[in-house]
Amino acid sequence: MKKLFSILTLVAVFLTIGAEEAHAWFGWGKKKDVDNKIIKVGATPVPHSEILEIIKQDVEAKGYKLEIVEFTDYVTPNLALNDNEIDANFFQHKPYMDRFAKDRRLELVSAGNIHVEPFGLYSEKYKNINDLPNGAVIAIPNDPSNGGRALLLMEAKGFIKLDKNAGLHATEFDIIDNPKKFKFNSLEAAQLPRVLKDVDAALINGNFAMEAGLNPVKDALIIEGADSPYANIVTVLKGNENTEKTKILMELLQSEKVADFINKKYNGGVIPAF
Repeated sequence: MKKLFSILTLVAVFLTIGAEEAHAWFGWGKKKDVDNKIIKVGATPVPHSEILEIIKQDVEAKGYKLEIVEFTDYVTPNLALNDNEIDANFFQHKPYMDRFAKDRRLELVSAGNIHVEPFGLYSEKYKNINDLPNGAVIAIPNDPSNGGRALLLMEAKGFIKLDKNAGLHATEFDIIDNPKKFKFNSLEAAQLPRVLKDVDAALINGNFAMEAGLNPVKDALIIEGADSPYANIVTVLKGNENTEKTKILMELLQSEKVADFINKKYNGGVIPAF
């Protein structure tokens, strides 16, 4: 009988003061209060986690704790954000985010630009792109936005020509002129540095190139310029662009301190974009 009375009392509390207040009344809301003072950001290791590390103390000075969750792929961070496992992520450019969100029916938005990681062509066999033989095998990322980015860079340097309607998500099927008969093999972006020994060259995202010990400025046979439209962004769920957490994160990431760190640390391999 006592047990039944306790259950009925608990139900009455919920009905009278509401679930949220009841959580607080019984002390159940403590973990939620703590979590609300944590800014949890998903990021790939280089350079994103490194950049986030330098603002940790600044975040604490504003009354929050910055928790960095590292990912090594380009899929999981957006899924984790959609599932509210993290407050934001920092690893991608807007064309990739837009395509991913459309394909997965997610409501992702950019909170702002942070930096550009110049995309480059690398080779262990050749020191100059003009030395690439006819029929050379070139590996490119297999996701639509970065695969298109790779082909657009090759077109910008005059090695192929793409259909004018191809846009940012061009594929090998959009190549209408390929004088040297290059063969483009699509692979998962993170794997590209590992296959350099097996191909003639590979077009690699800046973060994965740096993780593999490659210097985009010194080692790339061709590289994007500072005017690249592929700035890396902080991504949040739609509706969270102006939360206090997001504002703090963007204020600190788009600071002179971060710009100075990027310029000194990466020597042109990463370029501030704010």
